[in-house]
Amino acid sequence: MPRATNAPASRQRRKRRLALAKGFRGNRSKLFRQATEAVDRAMVLSTRHRILRKREFRGLWIQRLSAACEANGMNYNRLIEGLRKAGVALNRKMLSEIAIHDPQGFVKIAELAKAKVA
Repeated sequence: MPRATNAPASRQRRKRRLALAKGFRGNRSKLFRQATEAVDRAMVLSTRHRILRKREFRGLWIQRLSAACEANGMNYNRLIEGLRKAGVALNRKMLSEIAIHDPQGFVKIAELAKAKVA
């Protein structure tokens, strides 16, 4: 009995993996084994970096809020504490956007937080 290689499926599998490696430099986009290793690593790193991106953006928002708080004569911790006591349910992303695009609105929010802390 002749040996069956399942050539169409094997070729399709290789083409699919090489398509994922498109744009990689050198043999990482040409040779199947190197492309497989490169794609596997890229997938792992993309998952990890999606998680890290969230962490980095939260840090950026906190830095922006801290700078805006200093301009209003308070610190970041007091702002968050005051807003929590006042029942204001704005997250850090929205607070930093308000601080950038609507400074007068942020001053009012900071005054509300100051009143609740003091």
